[in-house]
Amino acid sequence: MADPTFEEAVRKSIELDPRFHAAAYDFVRDALQVAVKRFRGGDDMKHVSGQELLEGVREHALKEYGPMALTILEQWGVTKGLHVGNIVYNLIEVGYFGRSKGDSLDDFDNGYSFEDAFTEPFLPTSAKRA
Repeated sequence: MADPTFEEAVRKSIELDPRFHAAAYDFVRDALQVAVKRFRGGDDMKHVSGQELLEGVREHALKEYGPMALTILEQWGVTKGLHVGNIVYNLIEVGYFGRSKGDSLDDFDNGYSFEDAFTEPFLPTSAKRA
C-alpha cells in the first residue's frame, strides 16, 4: 500500500478525530519544517522531539500570524501543546508520519501556555512579566 498524500492523511485524520480544522494540520506540518531547520539544520531525515516541535509552533505562529496567532489557533481547535501532539499522532495513525521508539504523546504536554506564548510578545513593556 502506498503512503497517503498529505491531503489524504488530513482527510483520514479528521474522520478519526474531528476536533481540529484541516488548516491546523497544514500549520503543524509547516511548524515541523521550522523546527527541523532550527534544531537539525534542515535535515528532513532527522527527528525532532515534541518539545522542539512546540518551539517550531511558537516561532512559526508568531512569524506568520503575529498578534492574531492565538485567535487563529483557537479557531482551528489548537489551544495547547497536547493538541499539537494529537495532530501529530493522528498523522502517525493514518501512516503519514513515522515515529521513533521513545516518542510519546506526553512529549507534547506541559510545554508552555499558548495564551502567554502568543500574547505576551505583543504586550506593552510595562505589562510584561518580569
